[in-house]
Amino acid sequence: MRLADKVAIVTGGAKGIGRGIATTLAGEGCRVVIADIDADTAGQTVSEIEAAGGLAEFQATDVRVPADIERTVERTVAAHGRLDVMVNNAGWHPPATSIDETSLELFESQLTLNLTSTYLGSKFAVPHLRRTKGNIINTASLAGVVGQTLAAAYAASKAGQVGFTKALAVELAPQGVRVNCICPAGVDTPLLWEWANTLDDPAAAAQTVDALHPLGRMARAEEIGRAALFLASEDASFVTGHALVVDGGATLDYSPAQYAAE
Repeated sequence: MRLADKVAIVTGGAKGIGRGIATTLAGEGCRVVIADIDADTAGQTVSEIEAAGGLAEFQATDVRVPADIERTVERTVAAHGRLDVMVNNAGWHPPATSIDETSLELFESQLTLNLTSTYLGSKFAVPHLRRTKGNIINTASLAGVVGQTLAAAYAASKAGQVGFTKALAVELAPQGVRVNCICPAGVDTPLLWEWANTLDDPAAAAQTVDALHPLGRMARAEEIGRAALFLASEDASFVTGHALVVDGGATLDYSPAQYAAE
């Protein structure tokens, strides 16, 4: 129970990596607020956490809308008296798109959803995190560290998250607030299967992603959740400004072309 009596907000916590983070934090005693636009799926995740003995609730939140994020943070603190962990996780990976096909609308939408939401979640959470000496965890991506072909907009947004994490960590360190990010490679999530199911052979596509990792498979969402648990807990009390790569060894055998399949 490393997070007993703590309170966390997880944006995009209804499914995928966010669900893995939410369920893992709740399993360690944290009260988790799932901030998402998908009420039905979020409700299922809340029910599963509660059935396992954890504490969770749903707050409807569109991270593209500043007022939504601010309201979720303020309601959480009003209801529970504190905020200890802000997980800026919500995001989306568009289909493979060349630079010629990348419209300004797509590029800006990626920055808004993946990067601006991280800025907003952090901005509204920081006043409360100062009081609890809490921390921020941003879900970035391996694509923000090594790049990804046919994903310039996505990679730009994720590299921005890494840079934002490092800059904010320096700014907030004197105030006792830690800021870190996680950079996963392939993760077995509904979003990955949405992509795979657009192809002729989804199972073969998933196997291709598995093969990109020297460990022979993509990550499970709960494995990313355990990385978040480490960063959120006192186990990482001297860790800040770090981009934690959780990639099954993918960067050890890296070639840019191979990431087209992700």
